Amino acid sequence: MLMPGRYKFTVVVLRGEHEVFMTGKRLLVSVVDDDESVRESLPDLLREFGFEVRAFSSAEEFLTSDCVDQTRCLILDIGMPGMTGPELQQELKNRRPEIPIIFITAQRDETICSRVLEQGATACLFKPFSDTALNDAVNAALE
Repeated sequence: MLMPGRYKFTVVVLRGEHEVFMTGKRLLVSVVDDDESVRESLPDLLREFGFEVRAFSSAEEFLTSDCVDQTRCLILDIGMPGMTGPELQQELKNRRPEIPIIFITAQRDETICSRVLEQGATACLFKPFSDTALNDAVNAALE
């Protein structure tokens, strides 16, 4: 959650677009999903919403990137080879507990969604989800 005075930038919200004016950069939303089609389409949609976006094919790739500390919202697939989404969520709670996470999943399992929400995720969306549902989840995560 962004708290007044806690960060060294000013966030202005205009028509759903979040921009960081002091640095001249948009807020970074990172996407972690092993599905290439998701990594190609979701960033385009998020850019249309006004965000800077980086996409990663695995939790490990995200953790070793230079984006972990700059990410303001993480969109994360639940089921991935190697480190799963919930495992990355737990790792991030140890490193950066304030990063909001939105889970996305093709598995229609309410139990896993309940579990990740109990662990602090902002939202859990079932694929396919609407543009509006994603935009609403990201905006809620950044409030």
